[in-house]
Amino acid sequence: MKLKIIGLGLCLILVGHCAAAPLTLTTIEAKKHVGENATVCGLVVDVHFAAGSKGLPTFVNLDKPFPNQVFTVLIWGDDLPKFAENPAKWQNRKVCATGTISEYRGSPEIVASSQDQVTISDRTTK
Repeated sequence: MKLKIIGLGLCLILVGHCAAAPLTLTTIEAKKHVGENATVCGLVVDVHFAAGSKGLPTFVNLDKPFPNQVFTVLIWGDDLPKFAENPAKWQNRKVCATGTISEYRGSPEIVASSQDQVTISDRTTK
C-alpha cells in the first residue's frame, strides 16, 4: 500500500510538471487556445513588413499566406533588432513561436518581442 501511495505522489508531481510546460500546437489547433501560453509551429509561407503601418509590424504567416493565414507571428518594429536575422530569411523554414496566443480579426497570433520566443529550423522543402 505504501508503494502505491508513493507511486501516486510521483505521478502527480510529474503530471503537474508536464501541465506547467507550454502546449505545442499546430497552426490549426492554435485558434482553440486563444488566451493560453503555448508554442505554435508551422512553415513560413509569407513575410510582410508593413513599413507604412503604425508600429512598423512584421507579419510572419505560417502554413497559409495572407489573406488566408491560419496563424501569424507578429514582431513590432521596436523589437525587430532583437532578432538574430531578418524574418524575411525565414521563408520556407519551420518556425515555432512561444507566447500567449491572441486573436486579431479572427486569426490567431503570437506577438514575439525577442529571439528567445522563436526557434527556426533548417530549410525545408515543400
